Amino acid sequence: MWSYRSWRRRRILARNPFTAQQWAAVQQRLPILDGLDEAENQRLRERSVLFLHEKRITALPGVELTREDRLTLAALAQLPLLHLPDLNWYQGFHELVLYPDDFVSPQRHRDAAGVEHEYDDERSGESWQYGPVILAWPGVKASGGWDGYNLVIHELAHKLDMLNGSPNGLPPLHRDMRQSDWALAMKTAFDSLNAQLDQDPDAETPIDPYAAEDPAEFFAVASEYFFTAPDLLEQAFPAVYRQLQAFYRQDPLDRLKHLQDTHPDYRDATNG
Repeated sequence: MWSYRSWRRRRILARNPFTAQQWAAVQQRLPILDGLDEAENQRLRERSVLFLHEKRITALPGVELTREDRLTLAALAQLPLLHLPDLNWYQGFHELVLYPDDFVSPQRHRDAAGVEHEYDDERSGESWQYGPVILAWPGVKASGGWDGYNLVIHELAHKLDMLNGSPNGLPPLHRDMRQSDWALAMKTAFDSLNAQLDQDPDAETPIDPYAAEDPAEFFAVASEYFFTAPDLLEQAFPAVYRQLQAFYRQDPLDRLKHLQDTHPDYRDATNG
């Protein structure tokens, strides 16, 4: 049966070709894509091309982007959605703005006493509920390794969170997931992290202490670790890992373990 949506998809892919060499260059730049099978790689490549067609990338003065740079950014954006049904998960924005460096963001905060505070905060990324995703290009370039850091995944996790309204650490869950299970896993880990920092503000926490800021930041940081340091997240907060596994429909830890067992570079790194 003819489908306009399928026809449009094929048309976009045909009109925006990327060569096998360009995709191979993207894979070389993003170790967290290692271990994806052929079908996953093909799906990620196609969804990345569609992402670039649907979203506008605005590079501010000081940021020069090649086609491979754009495809790399799109691949990072699409990796979390790789095994999710194509339901327009990124419907909440149409533009990504790239700054040449960290930027100053005016902030406003009302404390428990009702006093409002205004201040400037230096940031490498920001997601607005009804606006664009803002990213510092050095942070994007530093994303893609198995090191617990990924600016793109972090900020786009906020966009997933915002699909339910104001960010609160609760994205739209699948029908086979229970909100009570999600809430228990996330709150228990969030409270544990805050208790550790209350006892020692300089403590070496199992994941980035920025996750203790609020439930929305906990979800974003946990999503970073899920894809880039799944072993650390699963060891520290196994229930959180299981909930993210159910939400993203992926198991990066299994992929990483397979790489460590079979790939010389990963095996050497593990043994070193």
